[in-house]
Amino acid sequence: MKKKIAIIGAGIAGLTLANLIKKNSDFEFMLYEKEENLSLDDGFGIQLATNSVSILNKIDFKKINSKDIFHPKDIDFFTIKNEKICDLEISKFNSEYSKYTTLKRSTLIEFLKDEIYTQHLRFGKRIKEVTELKGKVLIKFDDNTNDLVDYVVGADGIFSNTRSFFEKKKNQPSFKKAIAVRSIFNMNHNLDIKVKNISLFMGSNLHLVIYPINKKNELNLVCIIRDKKYDPDNIKSLIERKLLTQNPNFKDLFKNDLKSWPLYSSPKILPSSNQKVFYIGDAFNGFLPTLAQGAGQSIESAYELFNLIKNQNPDAANVYFKKRSERVKIIKRRSDFNFFAFHFSSPVMQKIRNIFLKFLIKRKGFINSYLGTVYKN
Repeated sequence: MKKKIAIIGAGIAGLTLANLIKKNSDFEFMLYEKEENLSLDDGFGIQLATNSVSILNKIDFKKINSKDIFHPKDIDFFTIKNEKICDLEISKFNSEYSKYTTLKRSTLIEFLKDEIYTQHLRFGKRIKEVTELKGKVLIKFDDNTNDLVDYVVGADGIFSNTRSFFEKKKNQPSFKKAIAVRSIFNMNHNLDIKVKNISLFMGSNLHLVIYPINKKNELNLVCIIRDKKYDPDNIKSLIERKLLTQNPNFKDLFKNDLKSWPLYSSPKILPSSNQKVFYIGDAFNGFLPTLAQGAGQSIESAYELFNLIKNQNPDAANVYFKKRSERVKIIKRRSDFNFFAFHFSSPVMQKIRNIFLKFLIKRKGFINSYLGTVYKN
């Protein structure tokens, strides 16, 4: 008898798993989303390293329109004053078919939903109750529908509602006293940067990243600013107070629509208490975006779980948790370190960091250890 899987959450992690199941197995599955539709507005940019692109290739990522993606070759490091420190060739981790890729999140969601939308995606589904019944899991939704499945996969983000129904141990995400601000703008600006590269500007208690997201001359901007509280109504004031006092030349970049949110991370890595329940993406563990691996780890975790379920590994729960937690620790250590190093407020520490950065980037062994471990998994 075919196994049946319920995936809760139609973000990148849930949609990736759904595609892997549909195209590479004969399992039955349904994807449940609490919202009434998928957000396909233009949205903001994301970065996909080779580790995630190689997985997407297994579900025909090559079909995506080449005009809607970009392959930056280098990361250029700058001080907040737009003084170049050094550069790193990220394309060295590329293979023929798996290249470091940037694109709009909505472009990826559009691609992932294509073969799932009609038959395998249900909207407006909020879990009301879960019970175990004859070795399976019965999910009851608040619209009085239900589903009896062999496996439940929580893919509903860092504030996972699925976890709240299955786990007694709480893992409340912690606010990192930092805010992310994003925008998209065209290539007409007054900054001295190479628009085909990723540009990283490091300032006091903040950093700024700019990169191309397609071949239509659009650039994505994300600014991470440390602040003790999040006030969505005063984001422009925050930018003026924290960023523009350090470099007023960035002012024009924030004229378009801005999207902002507070940054959270999961304090602990906790296993599922139920052998039939798994968590992927940020529902497993959420970390800071300072290594640009949020989307990549959502894709990776979906692939790891898919392989275990497909091969009907009898110890899938333990194997998955062990492998995923080891991987998360690697990403988390690097993300946390970047969050620390990018934001030095002391001019002396900034100079020391810049000297070390110039030195380390020339060391192949260090780069392979620090980034290659992540990108070429």
